[in-house]
Amino acid sequence: MVNCMSLPSRHQKILVASLFISLLLLLSNSCLAATHKYSYELLDSPDGSTSYRLTVSVTETLYEYYSSQNHNLYSYDFSKFVTPDALKPVADDLWSIYSNEEEFANGVLMILHQIPYVESDPQKYPIETIVENEGDCDLFSIVAASIMKAGGLDVVLLLLEYQDHMLVGVHLPESPKDARSQVYLYKHEGKKYYVAETTGGNWENGWRVGECPEILRKSAAKIIPLTNYERTSPGQVSSSYSIPDSSAIYMSLSTNFAVSQNDVEISGSLSPSLAEETVTLYISSLGSPLVMLATVVTDSNGQYSHIWHSPPGGIYSVRANWSGDEDYSGADSTTFRLVVIPSELVMVGVILVFFLVILLIVTLATRGKTSEKQETFEEWDFADYPEDF
Repeated sequence: MVNCMSLPSRHQKILVASLFISLLLLLSNSCLAATHKYSYELLDSPDGSTSYRLTVSVTETLYEYYSSQNHNLYSYDFSKFVTPDALKPVADDLWSIYSNEEEFANGVLMILHQIPYVESDPQKYPIETIVENEGDCDLFSIVAASIMKAGGLDVVLLLLEYQDHMLVGVHLPESPKDARSQVYLYKHEGKKYYVAETTGGNWENGWRVGECPEILRKSAAKIIPLTNYERTSPGQVSSSYSIPDSSAIYMSLSTNFAVSQNDVEISGSLSPSLAEETVTLYISSLGSPLVMLATVVTDSNGQYSHIWHSPPGGIYSVRANWSGDEDYSGADSTTFRLVVIPSELVMVGVILVFFLVILLIVTLATRGKTSEKQETFEEWDFADYPEDF
């Protein structure tokens, strides 16, 4: 008679192997895609002769962060997709070549006129539109409003519901001077907002502030103020009129397994070794959006560290991100896995191990007695009968 407890079954072996492989895959580190880079042509004025090439870089982490946010739209709340802080480096570079708000706004339109038009649904954040390099009127208008707002301009969104179209309304101190036709505007709270058409593929001779496509003239517009825009972003794009060099950011964890109530140290370094640079730490748990854990500043050697105090129980993905600057494009670290075990589960585990040890001892003792009885029976059986029986 064979004891069923003596050997694990084939299904048990497969289950144990599967759990082991799953754990290895869960804890394995992963690298993110390279930073996204796009270049846009600009003129110093709508009729200018001096040209510039603006390179905008977006890290994969920043793109993933916005992609994982809530994209639902409630009660025409388009302004929640406007993210000036994330695009402020672009606005800063535009102000370095433009001298007034009208030129600045027309420079923004030049950028949008270079992104291919593709019908899109649902709404998206500007970072998504830039990385995916496509969009339609509402996505373009949201990007334009974000850059203009970052540049200090007073803007609104203009929703033409009957035409299923969106534009940007730009408040200027005086009527646009570079418009090549009659100027069109909408009034809101005593201010004049000049229309800015963001679609169209001809960036050099495209629509300018104040100009309006004939089919849209005299259309009623629902004016959407930017009352609910994103005040701060966990990261920014990098922007430069030169081709930025690549950078790298490294990160490590003090442990891959931790018990809740215990601290975990996150540390790393930036290459090149730049001081006073802001590094953003992101985390996500299984099935949850990417969220910012903390921001840290590099020291004189380009190194950083952060103590994550008593992380709650769960399985986390942890990564570091640097947005970049005028000389270097941003970078993402390798994503590390962290398993945090709740302290109450540790006590349950200790008790379970204790009982398993007791069960193992009892099982081994029982097997030993069974084997002795079986051996005694076999000796008695052979001794009782002659060999030629």
